[in-house]
Amino acid sequence: MEEDKKIRTDSGIEVRSVYSKPSGMEEAPGKYPFTRGVQPEMYRSRLWTMRQYAGFSTAEASNKRYHYLLNQGTTGLSVAFDLPTQIGYDSDHELAEGEVGKAGVAIDSLQDMEILFNGIRLEDVSTSMTINSTASILLAMYVAVARQQGADLKKLRGTVQNDILKEYAARGTYIYPPRESMRIITDIFEYCSRELPKWNTISVSGYHIREAGATAVQELAFTLADGKAYLQAAIEKGLDINVFARRVSFFFNAHNNLFEEVAKFRAARRMWAQITQELGATEERAMMLRFHTQTGGSTLTAQQPHNNIVRVTLQALSAVLGGTQSLHTNGFDEALALPTEHAARIALRTQQVIAHESGAAQTVDPLGGSYYIEQLTNEVEAAAWDYIRRIDKMGGAVAAIEAGYIQREIAASGYAYQRDIENGEKVIVGQNAFTVEESPFGDLHAVDESARERQLARLKELRSRRDAAAHAGSLEALASAARDGSNLMPRILAAVEAYATLGEIADTLRGVFGEYQG
Repeated sequence: MEEDKKIRTDSGIEVRSVYSKPSGMEEAPGKYPFTRGVQPEMYRSRLWTMRQYAGFSTAEASNKRYHYLLNQGTTGLSVAFDLPTQIGYDSDHELAEGEVGKAGVAIDSLQDMEILFNGIRLEDVSTSMTINSTASILLAMYVAVARQQGADLKKLRGTVQNDILKEYAARGTYIYPPRESMRIITDIFEYCSRELPKWNTISVSGYHIREAGATAVQELAFTLADGKAYLQAAIEKGLDINVFARRVSFFFNAHNNLFEEVAKFRAARRMWAQITQELGATEERAMMLRFHTQTGGSTLTAQQPHNNIVRVTLQALSAVLGGTQSLHTNGFDEALALPTEHAARIALRTQQVIAHESGAAQTVDPLGGSYYIEQLTNEVEAAAWDYIRRIDKMGGAVAAIEAGYIQREIAASGYAYQRDIENGEKVIVGQNAFTVEESPFGDLHAVDESARERQLARLKELRSRRDAAAHAGSLEALASAARDGSNLMPRILAAVEAYATLGEIADTLRGVFGEYQG
């Protein structure tokens, strides 16, 4: 917004960018420890990035949805990958049967990635990829497509989730043992610091921790503990915290308790600023916690699904009031199936209404100074520090995960929450209270069941025409790099550009690192 253009309420009252206590002694937005936000003007100068998480069936089908979302006003893409892609299996692997294209898009090779982004200039869009065990391979494919387009890699903007610790703790799509996985992650840090300076090399994810049953406090504590472990691993690799910490981002959940969620987001910034400073950061940009938010998938109900529009609105509002940098809003029908275009459009419009009609974006940290919010922020922070101190005593997040501590804490909270729903202490509107007789909900998104056959045909054709010598040589070089400790990313990129498949690359690393049996 133009600096000289005054912002007013509908009654004509001028809205200041920042509101202060009379003493003026509270923290300023954009300043350490960033409780009130990472930018002095926040959304008055730039709105959050509006992403819609999408990916299903084949690359062609997902590409069509991306063009639709961009035409509807989405300002960033967010890619969902199917389960075989997430755990390093090609679509023709026996374990992929029944899963190809179901939870996201199937990506087997660079050829699929070329189709996925057909007609989309990668220099012009910010792309988030929700991928962990195979993050290095998918990032290499993205870079390869950008190189084909003649893009300046130093201008590429986006995020690769690349958060393997939460997979061991809460989600399960891991491949290699934890310490080998940490090696791959720090290789990505090192490579991107040279080649993709604007790319967020990790999105430390509390989202899946929360979906697995954690409370807001546990989500905050376990996520920051994981983030601390990544910082320590990068420092041990010799990377400068003032450089690489700038490219660390976070991915949080937003559930229905509006005020607790706002307090969580405010506390997260303050805590991360302290963690980075204690580990040696001296520049404020390296201490800033920037985060993406997704509304809570586990809060959606299959009963009376239109109620989910209200839930998503509350959750999205909490993210905005809490100062998110990026936001995805779930479709109201996602408890039943992947979202239809209709549901995706309503979800996007929810963000646009909050941005342009609610007034929530007109001032920084609108709830700052509220007795309740300030006290709740302090209490959420104190409870999260208690968890982090316990984890530190165990030797950090990796050791705590290996001991099963974080998993047990999440499971206990999830059990207690479900028990409260079943005995009626926790009211879920339309599910255990205010219920009605309902007909089966129609107009659901249907995944193309022929996706696997189409992927198998494409794989067969690819393997018949690629340069066999270049393909074999690239995988041999990758195995050698895995054994000798050199950075894996250049070798993975070379294998991708030789049209080695995702499964072949993952299997090469399995041959050196082994598989984790959790």
